[in-house]
Amino acid sequence: MSRLTHVASGPYAPPVAARELTALSADGTPLHVEVHGPEQAPAVVLAHGWTCSTAFWAAQIRELAVDHRVIAYDQRGHGRTPASPACGTDALADDLEAVLAATLAPGERAVIAGHSMGGMTVMAAAGRPAFRAHAAAVLLCSTGSSRLVAESTVLPIGPGRVRTWLTRRVLGSRAPLGPVTPLARRILKYATMGPASDPHMVEACARIVHACPRTVRHAWSAVLDGLDLDHGVRELRVPTEVVVGTADRLTPPVHARSLAAALPRCTGVTELPGIGHMTPVEAPGPVTGKIRDLVTTHVTAHTHAVPAEESA
Repeated sequence: MSRLTHVASGPYAPPVAARELTALSADGTPLHVEVHGPEQAPAVVLAHGWTCSTAFWAAQIRELAVDHRVIAYDQRGHGRTPASPACGTDALADDLEAVLAATLAPGERAVIAGHSMGGMTVMAAAGRPAFRAHAAAVLLCSTGSSRLVAESTVLPIGPGRVRTWLTRRVLGSRAPLGPVTPLARRILKYATMGPASDPHMVEACARIVHACPRTVRHAWSAVLDGLDLDHGVRELRVPTEVVVGTADRLTPPVHARSLAAALPRCTGVTELPGIGHMTPVEAPGPVTGKIRDLVTTHVTAHTHAVPAEESA
């Protein structure tokens, strides 16, 4: 891709990974995986959202990799993971299982953090054997389990069939996003970020989102439109923290409250005032702090042997 896929400097420029590897999903899709930080440190696994990539977690990786082993991967069709005909929540769960098997030693447990579609990935995988074997605790950021289009407030009109129909058309558009222009930044900021977001935050998110191929963006929008993972929430039986921004238009706080009510072991809900949908970028300190707290409470260091499934 010719245009820059992430910012090249500043706090949101992606750090260089200690190592990279490819994890093969159940259908053979090769998943790009990065590992940052000391090999013997407690593990954190990061799953990004729709139209994003590992670059989205730059702030968390930079801070946590000092004393954690941070594992981040590109969802299929995003970043450096190729697209696949398989496009759905089962594929998301397969991919997370593959990453866990490729990067964590037998018996090793990690904190798993998912933002937006990454949180949905966690819910989809909640009942899977590999997830249950490796998940010590979970952070769900700016996500929901169902009714995503109906509850979205991206369009400033009252709820109902008209808003749902229009929102579906906007989010499912096949139109190319084009270069990152001042107008593109304003649109992205309005739809996905809080009104007080700094320009460097908006720029970082715009570079990442605009790099997502429009065919991938459209394909996954259809999956999110029909999403129903309420059963997955009930299967998520590890300690789970929920974070949402009060200005989130894509997954408003109603979703976080619904998750908290349904989760078997919800340890708390944090609503960040004035923050939009891009919580790891807009509020890096609070999000990183939540991950660190979950590790301190629920994970111990593990003598790490590189699993045999891993491939260069």
